[in-house]
Amino acid sequence: MASGKRPARMAKIDPENMTEAQKTAAAELASGPRGEVRGPFNVLLRSPELMSPVQKVGEYLRFKCQLDRRIAEMATLIAARHWTQVYEWNAHHPLALKAGLKPEIAQAIAEGRRPTDMATDEEIVYDLLTEALQNKSVSDFTYERGIKQFGEQNLVDLLAIAGYYALLAMLLNVARTQLPEGREPGMPHFPN
Repeated sequence: MASGKRPARMAKIDPENMTEAQKTAAAELASGPRGEVRGPFNVLLRSPELMSPVQKVGEYLRFKCQLDRRIAEMATLIAARHWTQVYEWNAHHPLALKAGLKPEIAQAIAEGRRPTDMATDEEIVYDLLTEALQNKSVSDFTYERGIKQFGEQNLVDLLAIAGYYALLAMLLNVARTQLPEGREPGMPHFPN
């Protein structure tokens, strides 16, 4: 868990201390929809040749995939909760609410419980990703529901969201990336 209790392990790299490869990777990311290097990309900048393709995957998942943003952001929150990644939760919780996810659904996910009163597509996403993250696969029943609701491409994109944010969560957690100044975690650390 990244919190104010433990110091960050990988601080932001000052531009004057970047290698040419790091400068190129940072400029590429900053020229896209994110606009700047922050959070997990400060960590990934230590491996600029990895950062470039990884950030392109994230750019696709966040800004270009066909999933309804409410569903994509719900998937991101599920992954953030699974990994207790407060930086990602903090960044995506407002995006999820703006995209139409009910606050009580996000709150239940934050608390580690199954939300009630979900729409059918939300139930399917919750079941699919929770099962995949916990069991490392899904049952035929869950798979068929996911395919029927979303189709193959969107199902792949949902799983990719969970995998992409798992990668970022591990990087952020190990680096002990701090929340921006004045921000609160938004979800409890497990176990309490």
